[in-house]
Amino acid sequence: MGLLRTILIILLVYFGFKILARLFAPLLLKFVAKKAEEKFGGQFGGFQNPNQQRQEQKQKEGETIIDKMPNNNSSSNQKVGEYIDYEEIDE
Repeated sequence: MGLLRTILIILLVYFGFKILARLFAPLLLKFVAKKAEEKFGGQFGGFQNPNQQRQEQKQKEGETIIDKMPNNNSSSNQKVGEYIDYEEIDE
């Protein structure tokens, strides 16, 4: 009796998943396509958001705008190693 019950539960889960997948797959595909369109459109200078267009209109030609300041916390180690002077030896 336990084996039959387990098989029925597995079948119900399988068919329930198939039905839900058919219902939600088109919505999921639309969402993925929209995200891909936004990503590729931004890379190739395609369609822009209205907010971005307003910001570009506020800018004057030749004006430089910095969106993010770089971190100055990274200190470079100037003393990397020891300099060794090599000489060629002619035999």
